[in-house]
Amino acid sequence: MKSAIHPGLLAAASGRRIFLSRGLQLSAAAVALLGGRHALAARSDAMSSNAGADILILEAALAAEHRAIAAYQLGADSGLLRAPALALAQQFQGHHRAHAELLTTTVAQLGGSAPSAPASYAFPTDELGSEADVLRFAAGLERDAVSAYLAAVPKFGNRELAGAAASILGDEAMHWAVLRGALGEVPVPLAFVS
Repeated sequence: MKSAIHPGLLAAASGRRIFLSRGLQLSAAAVALLGGRHALAARSDAMSSNAGADILILEAALAAEHRAIAAYQLGADSGLLRAPALALAQQFQGHHRAHAELLTTTVAQLGGSAPSAPASYAFPTDELGSEADVLRFAAGLERDAVSAYLAAVPKFGNRELAGAAASILGDEAMHWAVLRGALGEVPVPLAFVS
């Protein structure tokens, strides 16, 4: 029986190395950026654990990925990031773009309607006056993404999708840790995430 799930997601379920080698990562950061932690849980609770619920979770993740892409662009365009931090922001934005592409394809293959990115977002630009402010903003979005994926993983009806989302959760956790390190903070402050 041929699976209707995007091959990249199947690869992700079989191992993080394969998933990363293809550059296919769904983004937890995106979910967090959208305020996804709460949106993801609410949307997945709205339907029973069937393909429809999985599609809603993926659509919320995609919306968050779009937000993450825009947030990293804001940081890159701010003029506040020096070369090392700018390169980091661009790298993470690339991860989010790859996540968005994969999510779009997967949502469509499952019969959903992938949301487009809005023209603009209400980011707290008045609070971003230094490189540290931009990095702290990005770290907060990544932290929220980790929490969003942590809440979403057990809600997937399709275990392969849950595995792929868990892989993305790991990617978002690494983003968060690297950003904390760039801020001079302890990269992994706790033994558990919530």
